[in-house]
Amino acid sequence: MKKLDDIDLINVTGGELSSSLLNSISKIASTIYELGRSFGSSIRRIITGNICQI
Repeated sequence: MKKLDDIDLINVTGGELSSSLLNSISKIASTIYELGRSFGSSIRRIITGNICQI
């Protein structure tokens, strides 16, 4: 393995968008969407009075 000099380390650039990054962004968006759907549904059920009695 080659040892890098300081100049070589400065020139190192990061990678581009990876599939794991896109997957995590997709999961976050899906989770936020599902939370909004559940919250909206619960508000609608409270307003219309369709709440299950315990």
